Amino acid sequence: MTVRMNRRAAIGLGTIATAGTVLGGTMPAAAAPRPESAADIGSGDGNRRLVAARIGAAYRQESTRAGGNWQAYVSLADQAGGDPLVAVSESADQRIEAYSVNKIAVAAAVLDKVDRGLLTLDQQVEVSAAIVVPGGDGIFSLDGAYPSMVTLGHALANLLTVSDDTAVRLCGLVCPAAEVNQILAAKGFPNTQVQPVANPNRFFLGTSTPRETHDLLRALVAGTLLAPTSTAFVLRLLRSPVAFTDGVRRAMSSAERARIATKAGWFADARHEAGVIFDPAGAPLVTYALFADGQAGADDYGATHPAVQARARLGRRILDLTSGVGGNGTAHRGYPYRPSNGG
Repeated sequence: MTVRMNRRAAIGLGTIATAGTVLGGTMPAAAAPRPESAADIGSGDGNRRLVAARIGAAYRQESTRAGGNWQAYVSLADQAGGDPLVAVSESADQRIEAYSVNKIAVAAAVLDKVDRGLLTLDQQVEVSAAIVVPGGDGIFSLDGAYPSMVTLGHALANLLTVSDDTAVRLCGLVCPAAEVNQILAAKGFPNTQVQPVANPNRFFLGTSTPRETHDLLRALVAGTLLAPTSTAFVLRLLRSPVAFTDGVRRAMSSAERARIATKAGWFADARHEAGVIFDPAGAPLVTYALFADGQAGADDYGATHPAVQARARLGRRILDLTSGVGGNGTAHRGYPYRPSNGG
């Protein structure tokens, strides 16, 4: 562990030193002022590369502070619309258990069938007592009124917002494990696969790699993964106020949170999160896939877990560093938050 931390610390200091050289400062690199937003370092492609380098330095600082093992891939949109600038690439092609981050992939497979006219969001699925996962995440296990019927759209909404575990099984009723994997492989994601079990309609959430999760999200916002209606449906859920707020979105205002589509996954000692940060106009700006395990506090599934705290600090830093930087690609405007007092 000591060797790994020293290596990361050295890389981080090297990045900061390079940034000091680009800025033309005469002070030692360690004493050079660190810009908190893109406005502090100007505009243009060269400075956008510096923003990406700053994001990388912030990641190294926070992942080292949290400890454990990290696998990650983070990119910043290119100004001219070309390939994104890679800010973080650490074990990016390592195939790992993705846990609930893969609920995005499951939803994509189900919605692919919707796009092809094989399913509809308003069709109903049965929530039987046998299908409910007790004691985990979500709301299906809380109402205690079974059997009942819900729409497929309702199941997907619970899958991607409160990360409902029973919703995974409901998706399996209409898109079995083998079909999920076939759809994902055909879309170019052979490592993002669920794990089948004896019951063909049941599966564990399976594996992915940081790069594939990142690329799946980029395909989603580019409109090449799903049809426009399904794309908007997924992004509205992942950007909603009820979606995950303990990680990247925690130290942000409600307006800032609405700019981020995110999905977390946790099990045993793993704490993962992946998503997209949009600029104020709704264009994709930063895409991230952050997988972490081996930190202290395996029984802590709250906001105090070291990896979750690291992601919260990193999310705030990324938002500050990209202030004034425009995204690129199809704009996806968020929906305004309108709280209600009943009535």
